Amino acid sequence: MKPSRPAGGATNGNGSATTKKASSRLKNVVNYDEKRHFMEEDPETEALAPPTLSEMEERVMDLGDAWETESLFEDALEDLAEDKFFTDDPEACTPEQAIQFRQLLRAVGPEVFCKRTVDAGVITAKRLLTAFGIRPPAFLEGAADDSYYGLLSLAMTRELSKRAKLTKYNTIDDAVRLLKEARNIIVLTGAGISTSLGIPDFRSKGIGLYSKLQHLGLNDPQEVFDITIFRQDPTIFYSVARDILPSNTRFSPTHAFIALLQNKGKLLTNYSQNIDNLEAKAGITPDKLVQCHGSFATATCVKCGHKVIGDTLFPEIKAGKIPRCRKCTQSVRGANGGAGGSRKRKVNKDGTERKVRRRHGDFDSNSDSEFDVPLGANVGVMKPDITFFGEPLPDEFNKRLTEHDRDLVDLVIVIGTSLKVAPVSEVVPFLPPNIPQIYISRTPVSHVNFDIDLLGDCDIVVSELCRRAGWDLNHEMVPEGQVVKVELAEGYASRHVFTQVHPAPPPPPQEEEGGADAEVGGELGEVVRKAGSTRAERAQAKAEAREKMEAEAEALAVAEAEAAAEGNEKAGA
Repeated sequence: MKPSRPAGGATNGNGSATTKKASSRLKNVVNYDEKRHFMEEDPETEALAPPTLSEMEERVMDLGDAWETESLFEDALEDLAEDKFFTDDPEACTPEQAIQFRQLLRAVGPEVFCKRTVDAGVITAKRLLTAFGIRPPAFLEGAADDSYYGLLSLAMTRELSKRAKLTKYNTIDDAVRLLKEARNIIVLTGAGISTSLGIPDFRSKGIGLYSKLQHLGLNDPQEVFDITIFRQDPTIFYSVARDILPSNTRFSPTHAFIALLQNKGKLLTNYSQNIDNLEAKAGITPDKLVQCHGSFATATCVKCGHKVIGDTLFPEIKAGKIPRCRKCTQSVRGANGGAGGSRKRKVNKDGTERKVRRRHGDFDSNSDSEFDVPLGANVGVMKPDITFFGEPLPDEFNKRLTEHDRDLVDLVIVIGTSLKVAPVSEVVPFLPPNIPQIYISRTPVSHVNFDIDLLGDCDIVVSELCRRAGWDLNHEMVPEGQVVKVELAEGYASRHVFTQVHPAPPPPPQEEEGGADAEVGGELGEVVRKAGSTRAERAQAKAEAREKMEAEAEALAVAEAEAAAEGNEKAGA
């Protein structure tokens, strides 16, 4: 394979294509200090044709494309890419050389670039990888130089897929000025804006939700949110659903910051990936909020489409039960004998069924084992209206983004998300590249070139921005007399690290001893921790403990129903 024919193809930065359309899967590339050093033509001076809806759809559809070269190297790129220059390696390109190679690639395109570099003998493919932030992998050590061509091809494609940074925006003062001058801000938020409330994010190592789901023995923790698996076996989702239920109406200072932008007439749209509905609790109005992944605010029967208020199901979910559709249940019971079929079955101590009178509409539980319905009756399961993997995003997402927001936005702020899940991850590259972009999170991302990175606890960052802007961010979690230290990240002119120095912040959450299983709470967690060290032992102990808890909850529900029935009988007498 010659590097002049990159696997998957690429564009040359001016829109012209090579032999094959580039896959937008190839985006996880480092940005190697282009924030300070990379000098190229300001994208604001270029005439760029705005992408259409079909182009947005193509970006997402391309996520399914794959070539043999990608299958060999793409998984390795995440580990090989480093967000820095390789100044520790004498065999790597120097920062100056890396900048020159990056500029040349964008100027002439991949085919000419390869002819002028590797094909001309100017540099080896192995060393050229380091110009694109890829450390040559150990498994290729000693191999012929053409063994690195596939990896180099992917590195170049990823580099060209990135938006070029706007070099005029670098400092905290720049960020504050953008905030104060903007009138149509898109704010894209992820789980990181809720972690200060004790709601776990998804991908943080050891403490994120996916780390806590390892004990389920799934091939991929994301299968918990796979719609196909939910339809096959909803118990997998409901075994962990109670851990992610919104437990209160509190919202974080970051939620309050977004509401402040709205109140100042600056918020165009808040695209939220969160399912906790806390943006609405903070006061973000429906006309300014797109809940890309839905929320627990409502739930719908997967069989008949009956919709209910979400928190009416919370008691059952917290009890470890699968909520069933009451409308389906009523229909089945009615078809099975009318009013007589509407009674719940009560069991006496001797095992005989006890008949009790019930008022119409009384429900103590939705467990279909407690209703007089035929064995095997098709009673629908209630599914929270959150968007599972395999389900389309709301129509409002595409329509608002492409027909309204794209032409109006004058500032983009991304907060608390690693932008790993499509199609929301495609929002930022879909927007006009000349619009300033600010990134706020604990750790930087390497597959998107933001103009200013503000790293640290989201609540601390936004409170400091408000202080510098002269805005009053009223929130109980912002301490009085807060002092925040801001430092430049080493080697960067537009990457800033925020640390609260007064009052001293609490230590960050740590993974408990025992790994993910230690995160399983209460009696169930205790049983799992004592069960043994193998996955099979832990899974068995977990299943037995859950069965015990469900049996106890069932017995409690029966006892409560019997007590209520006795009270009704006495009242009737």
